[in-house]
Amino acid sequence: MNFSLIICTYMRPQPLLRLLQSVKEQTLYPNTILIIDGSTDELTEAVFKKNTFKNVSYYKVDEANRGLTKQRNYGINLVNDNIEIICFLDDDTILRPNYFEVLMDTYKTKPQALAVGGYIDNEVAWQPEQSEKDHYHFYYDGWKRTEPSRFRIRRIFGLLPDAKPGFMPSFSHGRSVSFLPPSGKIYPVEQLMGGVASYRKKVFDTLSFSDYFEGYGLYEDADFSLRLSKLGPLYINTAARLAHYHEDSGRPNQYKYGKMVIRNGWYVWRVKYDNPSFKARFKWHATALLLTSIRFLNVFTTSNKKAALTESCGRMVGWLSLFINKPKLK
Repeated sequence: MNFSLIICTYMRPQPLLRLLQSVKEQTLYPNTILIIDGSTDELTEAVFKKNTFKNVSYYKVDEANRGLTKQRNYGINLVNDNIEIICFLDDDTILRPNYFEVLMDTYKTKPQALAVGGYIDNEVAWQPEQSEKDHYHFYYDGWKRTEPSRFRIRRIFGLLPDAKPGFMPSFSHGRSVSFLPPSGKIYPVEQLMGGVASYRKKVFDTLSFSDYFEGYGLYEDADFSLRLSKLGPLYINTAARLAHYHEDSGRPNQYKYGKMVIRNGWYVWRVKYDNPSFKARFKWHATALLLTSIRFLNVFTTSNKKAALTESCGRMVGWLSLFINKPKLK
């Protein structure tokens, strides 16, 4: 299958170089690689003056096209007509050598798939399930991982998700695809992580990434995949593996991030449930406030007290703003 890789980048020249070096070692190489650079300096462009990579085309966008969703849409419009699959990668990821080979094989195994996501394997420590179950671990498909404290606290208040990992609960605040184990299996989902995702090119004939998500674009991937899941099946292949290193450069400040967590979170919830029940509405707000409180407690329990405080303030301001100026669904 002919496939293209689009990498949208912003102020991360060295992480991008490391990613491209891992792409260079792939057992299956992209037909085309499009670098869509929104940086405000020339350091990323300099990477391509000093290094040569096969099938790479570099594009520097202006301010009007800067921002994750805008850069993705910009890149999609540049893809050749003979391409069948479009892959996206965050610029701070590094691929295992057979990533693309496994990803493309998934479309043969699941011919109805509209999208297939890869699997990040360096963030969570999983173990085969061998002992009696307890509340300190999360169990799924014969595997277990440590249950994050926020979910243990949510259990106390009856606010655990009512959906499987990769699916949005009735009151949102669900378990991401990071709660799928490294079993090597292919799992159906309705949410993909946009920075490790691939899509059939034909889906972009009718859908595009929403311009609601400006700049950093938190949860833009959930918005797109939730809309896409209404048209056909989506999957995660846990054998298509890569590492994600969460570079701090290019990220918004913690206050803005906190606001986005709440407002963008509300937005994608209503993309899936346009008229949620009173119980679901109550649980969404209760969970949002509980998670904000937990983040505020990090002021006293972590070394980065300023980040915890400013993000907590951003979350609270974001929550209050919902009663004055809700995001407009597009």
